[in-house]
Amino acid sequence: MSDIAMLSEAPAPAAADRLLSLSQARAAAGDGPLGALLAWVETYLMRGHAELGRTGAVCPFTRQAARLDTARLAISDAGPGDEEAAFALIRRSFAALESIPCQPGMAHFRTVIIGFPACADADGVAMLQRVQTRHKFYSLARGRMIGMMHAGSEAPGLWNPGFRPLRAPLPVLAIRHMVEQDAPFAARHPLLLAPYLFRFPFAGARRLIAHFRAAG
Repeated sequence: MSDIAMLSEAPAPAAADRLLSLSQARAAAGDGPLGALLAWVETYLMRGHAELGRTGAVCPFTRQAARLDTARLAISDAGPGDEEAAFALIRRSFAALESIPCQPGMAHFRTVIIGFPACADADGVAMLQRVQTRHKFYSLARGRMIGMMHAGSEAPGLWNPGFRPLRAPLPVLAIRHMVEQDAPFAARHPLLLAPYLFRFPFAGARRLIAHFRAAG
């Protein structure tokens, strides 16, 4: 049974204990799904890309979380027919996110990244998309972000529409805090706009104005 499978049976307060820090993941990875997830995080999310359309890492947030040791990885055994188990796991992972130790003032860099290798087919991806959708308002009400990545993602890049930044070697659901730098996402997704401005009323408005000016 995988670590995350055990997490799904554990009470919420213990959930964070079942997730792996990057150093723990390196020690346990091997050639299996955990190794693939770790390699994607470290060699893709945390590095630049020629097609990204800007300088810096594909996901600067993840790179900072890695530096602060606030990133946690896990692998789930859930398959296409396990939607309720996957849903319950993700719901508990929101609590696990808040339990990750961090330096004062750095809580917003916590992130949980869960790989679902048994969901690589169309049915599995569709199931995880439903789990993500079912958490949309739950996450926004708490100032959190839930994202999905998978091998066939067609979501365009923010800076280069021809780039597909959300492609991953296995399906992934990731949870993190909403941050001020999420203005481009808020501009693209109407449901995100109000929670973003509620959380960052002045600085967020300035970032949105700058984003729209740059895009125009």
